[in-house]
Amino acid sequence: MSSKPPIGAGLSANPEPDPKVLDAAALDRLHELDPDGRNGVVRRVLTAYESSLARMRNVLEVQHAADKPDAVVVNSIAHTLKSASASVGALALSMACAGVEARLRQRPETVARQDIEELLSISATTLSTVRAMLPA
Repeated sequence: MSSKPPIGAGLSANPEPDPKVLDAAALDRLHELDPDGRNGVVRRVLTAYESSLARMRNVLEVQHAADKPDAVVVNSIAHTLKSASASVGALALSMACAGVEARLRQRPETVARQDIEELLSISATTLSTVRAMLPA
């Protein structure tokens, strides 16, 4: 019986994520797509997620600085990050995005600055955790 490589195979020297930021079960599911790590699936998925998250954080920062943030833009980012974050196990960010989406459904014309601040805060922690897992 062969043992599978650790979740972080092919990642940085310190691949074990903070369980409050990235769910190990979700990372295990990604690992199952490439059990021996030969194709670097986990690394490639986390690299794509890191790139996307960084871009979306930049847009959120612009929205946060705006006099009147664009609800459509913020909702689109929340929707996109909700599923992408869930797929890599960033459950706190995924749930925060779901909350923002729900609030925007209730009042679609208004974005609360605190919603953007919450997404920026949680996404910063998530981004640093993902970056720590990736090779330099």
